[in-house]
Amino acid sequence: MLHPRIKQTIQVLLSLGLAIWIFWFLYRDIEIDTLWSQVRSSNWLWIGFSLAISLFGFWLRGWRWTLLMDSKEGKPVSNGDAYHAVMVGYLANLLVPRAGEVARCGILSRTNGISIGHLLGTVILERSIDLVFLVGTIVLAFLVESQLFISLANQLVNLDLLLQKATQNLPIILGGLGVLVLFLYILLRKFRQHSLILKAQHFLREIYSGIKGIARLGNPWGFWISSVVIWVIYFLTMFAVSKGIASTANLSSGEVLLVMVMGSIGMVAPVQGGIGTFHALVAFILIQLGIAEQDGKIFAAIIHGTQLVLILIAGLVSWIYMMQKPAWNKPVRE
Repeated sequence: MLHPRIKQTIQVLLSLGLAIWIFWFLYRDIEIDTLWSQVRSSNWLWIGFSLAISLFGFWLRGWRWTLLMDSKEGKPVSNGDAYHAVMVGYLANLLVPRAGEVARCGILSRTNGISIGHLLGTVILERSIDLVFLVGTIVLAFLVESQLFISLANQLVNLDLLLQKATQNLPIILGGLGVLVLFLYILLRKFRQHSLILKAQHFLREIYSGIKGIARLGNPWGFWISSVVIWVIYFLTMFAVSKGIASTANLSSGEVLLVMVMGSIGMVAPVQGGIGTFHALVAFILIQLGIAEQDGKIFAAIIHGTQLVLILIAGLVSWIYMMQKPAWNKPVRE
């Protein structure tokens, strides 16, 4: 049995190795001079705007987080401290995937005396809401760019032939679906106490109870509106960079939305900072939109690279700031 620390180290190294390999595979044929030439020819006013609104998005994420915190425990968290904790979390994610959630909770627990358990609960709720918004954004992208989705599906499967076959064999398909539903129902009843089933049920219940609990917050409208604005900012960040690069300047808003969705999915992958997976998915969808392969890869490198530098600088500043703050000492009752 491996020691947990050794097991975690192996997992981190494996995820880092996978990220580096994907990145190398994508960019092995692109010369540094070509990439640098594209960087220099880009409109940095647009890219600077993307970084500015990203910083606002980070601050807004911190503000939204404070709405979920129990003000009765420890010292109330200011918007500034919540922002700095969020940035420390993003910085930690560049080192260890998913470590940011624990890191930002730990640093606020140190400075404000709020229990890590309570803070982790708020982060889990945040992530659950973000997952709901990601799914909603994917649906929106499908509605806006349905023709492109159908075109991509046709590249994998002949949809016309598949529809024709389905129509000819409709009774058999409906019967098969009925049997499948019955089989899954029996399977779930038989193994309803299995740990995997219980974890899935617990996760869904947590999301449902969390969404219901938001209505009891002091500022529920602020939470929902800020959640929408955060995703609008993600879109504006991608849109601004697309305008700043000549090869993508003519993309429509719907196409940029689709690129943003693919990038968001790439960032969900369990690798450090979405390295490799973000680049692969963004480049893939840009190629499908008619952008040259090399230009698509360079676009992905520029937007990810600038965001990475922003997180490194802002994250280090926030870490230094929060570590200089005195640790919270619980007042002693007389």
